[in-house]
Amino acid sequence: MAIEYQILCALGLDFLLGDPRWLPHPVRLMGAAALWFEKAWRRLLASERAAGVCTVLSLLAVTGGATVGLLRALAVLHPWAATAGSIILLYTSVAVTDLARHSRAVYRALATGDLALARERVAMIVGRDTAALDQAGVARAAVESVAESMVDGVTAPLFFAFLAGPVGAMLYKAVNTMDSTFGYKNERYKEFGWAPARLDDLANFLPARATGLLVPVAALFLGLDARASWRIFRRDRLNHASPNSAHTEAGVAGALGVELGGTNLYFGKPVVKPTIGDPLRPVAPADILAANRLLHLTTLLAVAAGVGMLRLVG
Repeated sequence: MAIEYQILCALGLDFLLGDPRWLPHPVRLMGAAALWFEKAWRRLLASERAAGVCTVLSLLAVTGGATVGLLRALAVLHPWAATAGSIILLYTSVAVTDLARHSRAVYRALATGDLALARERVAMIVGRDTAALDQAGVARAAVESVAESMVDGVTAPLFFAFLAGPVGAMLYKAVNTMDSTFGYKNERYKEFGWAPARLDDLANFLPARATGLLVPVAALFLGLDARASWRIFRRDRLNHASPNSAHTEAGVAGALGVELGGTNLYFGKPVVKPTIGDPLRPVAPADILAANRLLHLTTLLAVAAGVGMLRLVG
């Protein structure tokens, strides 16, 4: 089965099933392996940065080797077994439904007036302190989570899947897992996490920008403010410490007519970040649902673009 059809099947599974907690997930195995390699290389090397580089190379080698080995072993059993394995691996690499499901849970709590529950639920998908957030703050956090995760949770793994099949998707997830595990600017990971963070920036460079270009198109089809989405994307797409995170946030902020970013509390301390978008009105609970619609349509547009590119080069 051609890779584009495998990707469509994988997305169908994600839309249908989401991310069942009982299913063994490759990302959890990658996280455990990354921590094991961290301990091993820290013991062997005095340089933390060198240990981080070796951890990155080790996990990428194991992930790529394991993926290729699994698919070849399944192919020995039957070609359809390899196809099924490929589809399942691709399915585990995307998280459209889970991302939308978690944010909708925040919306439902806000819609029923249960701010305390909404704070608890949004705390599951953001890193900031949520105990003191008002309704607009909770809604903003949920919208930002959807907008930012659109790339690393959906379009970037799809990009690498179109580029190199399930091996490409799994290698990307390994990179993203290492960034999530080691990409902290604290004393422990300031040097060790240099390589994972830089590689994650590199891996997301093209997907973030391509996705940012698709958001205004999705806004146009959804009847949102496509013109403002394009304008804010061009103006604010670099308003973030990460070179990639603000591209989709800017497009979403413009489409919704709200301001994202700004000051948040982390571990009780305020962290001032640049704002993204224009403060035309406070972020409302309904904006969470609109952000989800942008997520779903942008995903479909990304798949259509990937299929189109394969047709052009094929």
